[in-house]
Amino acid sequence: MATLSLQHIDKIYDNNVQAVFDFNLEVKDGELIVLVGPSGCGKSTTLRMVAGLEDISNGKLLLDGKDITQAPAKDRDMAMVFQNYALYGHMTVYENMAFSLTMRNEDPNVIHKKVLAAAEILNLTTQLNKKPSQLSGGQRQRVAMGRSIVRTPKVFLFDEPLSNLDAKLRGSTRREILLLHKRLKATMLYVTHDQTEALTLADRIVCMSMGHVQQVGTPLELYDTPANLFVAGFIGLPPMNFFDVNVNKGRLEGKGFAISLSDNDKKTLKNYEGKTIVLGVRPENVILGNDVGIKVTLNENLGMNTLVHGNIEGGTKITGKIRGWCDYKAGDNIKVSFDRMHFFDKETTNAIRGEVK
Repeated sequence: MATLSLQHIDKIYDNNVQAVFDFNLEVKDGELIVLVGPSGCGKSTTLRMVAGLEDISNGKLLLDGKDITQAPAKDRDMAMVFQNYALYGHMTVYENMAFSLTMRNEDPNVIHKKVLAAAEILNLTTQLNKKPSQLSGGQRQRVAMGRSIVRTPKVFLFDEPLSNLDAKLRGSTRREILLLHKRLKATMLYVTHDQTEALTLADRIVCMSMGHVQQVGTPLELYDTPANLFVAGFIGLPPMNFFDVNVNKGRLEGKGFAISLSDNDKKTLKNYEGKTIVLGVRPENVILGNDVGIKVTLNENLGMNTLVHGNIEGGTKITGKIRGWCDYKAGDNIKVSFDRMHFFDKETTNAIRGEVK
């Protein structure tokens, strides 16, 4: 397939509004990269610059080492799958999938073989004679993907392709995209605001906020070692709990609670003695224990786990994902401990890391 290199890329519009700042990324051959972040963070703009649908204000874009920064979209050998399918309603599934090849005047026999092969991959063989109006949302999205597959592009680009599907279809279509990637071993850039899609699909994730890249890494790296408060709060569902705490002689003192630090955590926070930091605790790291008292406000049973929402003494909100089926009622008092903690500098918002051995 292909490698991509995005080097110091900016996007500045005519009104001097900058949407993307100094974007750098090296995409390996066959890698599936997911750009994730809230609406307006610059992820779709970045994808459109790669596709050639938006001009690059500054920086370089290389495809297999060749500079394509100024190349028109039609010459970039990339295929884009949009959020709204963009299918021709008067054409059959077969005709929609074959359209780009037909416009290139390719041999009809070659087109037929490519369409049938793509339909087989996407389980659309029995739908080829139908019109888009006769298909479900998931099937329409698969047709849009099939139209890209038949072109055998160097790079596949996906711009929030599952946003218009209901929850069940999103799950099944997400799995189909993952299987498609494994089968084609294709280079893919995928944009979404849904962190579940990012965590389940990506080889690596690019997390963005306000036009800036916040962290690049594997799904586990972003989940387990977030670079800053933004990544920690955006990646993970339910989101991470945050508390302002003071570091005081081997303890963390928050509003309504105090926790003793382990020897390793003491070393990590040795330069923060007497200072206020932000403590981050994922709900799944809130376990029944003896350190922090909580008054329950809501109990949500999820089968194997229970989301317990409550307030620490002093009113600080907390959510715990407790293993097992719990039947707490509003007003119940329970005690919990934290079996994993993350620390963040309150001023810079960057993660506070211990020494790497």
